[in-house]
Amino acid sequence: MSWINAVIQGILIGGLYALFACGLSLLFGVMNVINLAHGDLAVVAAYVALGVVAITHVPAVWAFLVVVPVFAVLGYVLQRTLFQASLNRSVLTTLLVTFGLSVVLENGMQQFLSANSHSIDIGTLVSASFSVGSQIRIAYLNLVILLVAVIVLLGLQFFLSSTKNGRLIRAVADDREAAQIAGVNYRHVFGISAAIAFGTVALAGIAFGMFSQFDPTIGTDQLLLFAFEAVVIGGLGSLWGTLGGGILLGIAQAIGANIKAADQVLAGQLLFLLILIVRPQGLTGRRERA
Repeated sequence: MSWINAVIQGILIGGLYALFACGLSLLFGVMNVINLAHGDLAVVAAYVALGVVAITHVPAVWAFLVVVPVFAVLGYVLQRTLFQASLNRSVLTTLLVTFGLSVVLENGMQQFLSANSHSIDIGTLVSASFSVGSQIRIAYLNLVILLVAVIVLLGLQFFLSSTKNGRLIRAVADDREAAQIAGVNYRHVFGISAAIAFGTVALAGIAFGMFSQFDPTIGTDQLLLFAFEAVVIGGLGSLWGTLGGGILLGIAQAIGANIKAADQVLAGQLLFLLILIVRPQGLTGRRERA
């Protein structure tokens, strides 16, 4: 029964990993940009949510109504200025720019917010759970985060397939030059994609702040790594692959922790390495032909 419980807990935590990874997957799928500041942006969002709660005294679960739109606007602005300027040079330049942004964000948080750990207080919900059988307990918060991840991915899938801007994003992702010939302003489309990616990473950062403690260094040390692993396992550029990758990563970590607590992260790394060896394009990716 303990193994069944480990798998269930892995599925639940996989929803959080998928929520982190979907913005990373979207940016890569549309612009071929790997945002190395992704994890740090999530931590900044968690700190901003703390500030919103402290200033407005609204329940913490409603902080996303302020933080997510702010980050969406920030994503659009950064794409049209900093990221686009680096993309005009090369993808490698963009990689260096996002690395520099990560360093600035992490050190800025350490300088102005201290290195102490924090969490977003949501009262008794953080520990509330229900039982399935005698040995399986499911936390309400983990279940809600998984459902939010599924809803976000469903919403993104609907947006990309059934709206004008979504179809423009897919067109630019498939063939930027052809889209430009057809009169599409690809820079604006890139900005919309970045806005969505930043909004989702803000939502993931708030969810993580409710789920666990965070500090200025955890974005690079853990969150970016787990998000990147989920994207690669599921398949680069695939939203549903990202959900599958996040869940598989969560299951691997939960099983590793069930064997030995110290092996939790190692089990996820071994799965990541195995996928790279056996199927480097990811579970949902297509093998490229020479």
